[in-house]
Amino acid sequence: MKWNAQIVSHKKEKRIAVYFEKDAELIGRIKKLEGARWSATLKAWHLPNNEVYRKQFKLVTIPEPSEDTLDKLNVFERWLKSKRYSENTIKTYIQALKSFLMFHHTKAINELNENDLIAYNNDFIFKNNLSSSYQNQIVNAVKLFYTVIENKSLRPELIHRPKREKLLPNVLSKEEVKMIVQAHTNLKHKTMLSLIYSCGLRRSELLNLKPSDIDSKRDIIILRQSKGKKDRIAPLSGKILEMLREYYRSYTPETWLFEGEKKGSPYHARSLQQVLKQALTKANIRKPATLHWLRHSYATHLLEAGTDLRYIQELLGHSSSRTTEIYTHVSTKSLQNITSPFDTL
Repeated sequence: MKWNAQIVSHKKEKRIAVYFEKDAELIGRIKKLEGARWSATLKAWHLPNNEVYRKQFKLVTIPEPSEDTLDKLNVFERWLKSKRYSENTIKTYIQALKSFLMFHHTKAINELNENDLIAYNNDFIFKNNLSSSYQNQIVNAVKLFYTVIENKSLRPELIHRPKREKLLPNVLSKEEVKMIVQAHTNLKHKTMLSLIYSCGLRRSELLNLKPSDIDSKRDIIILRQSKGKKDRIAPLSGKILEMLREYYRSYTPETWLFEGEKKGSPYHARSLQQVLKQALTKANIRKPATLHWLRHSYATHLLEAGTDLRYIQELLGHSSSRTTEIYTHVSTKSLQNITSPFDTL
């Protein structure tokens, strides 16, 4: 497994970004390095830019962007904001576009074309074993930038997009979910994990909840401006509603339903992932589960209980039924009714 290290600017600081395909062993090794942090913006682990790490990794220094490049990036960022793209999408597109432009820093921006994008794929993305999702982000960012900022359309037939990966969602058994949500004695931690599973929430949806989003009279939770800028509602079970009432009496949140150590400040996403990690350790579950596994498990368990796929689509906030249909491939309900021919030998 290869990895590639680069000196990059991140949050106005020089850092060493390390890119590699997702691999549990490599992640474990890099997490042990002093000062290692994950960046969702860079889509990479990054380390302090010191002499020790510079010697440890073969570095590719990314040149500083010119004034003209910075101006173009700023114009593109303002356009994205005016079109109400999400903050995460804006960060991803700007970082991806910057990487592409800096790779071809010897050429003028208006001279770059489809062949330069193909060269970037072959000589940077493939060479450094970067993911197909990163390749797609690059294509999306570059196409949009040249369309709206440079008034230049790249020919779609000449742009190489990766074949869509058909990955099955990771699902926990109901017994495993029960062990996870019961692992913590801390009421806030228990409530957060329970609410994610009981309503099939994304991590961001949980952290953006406000106390007023819980409608106890109608037994629903209101999810405002979630992925795709869509509002939706999800039913609240009596069991989770009682847990929420107990939690509210104990913590009396002010602005956000789940707040950090300081009143009025939202709970940190990384801290929430740590809550799950601690629960997995306490429950002695060795699977590399993430918070999204709880959402996948919610959908799969609903399907196995006989819930119509159309309702699951609405509950999850999927725009397309094709996205929801993936859960039919991991549901074991139908498979359990199949008798192996081996048993009849």
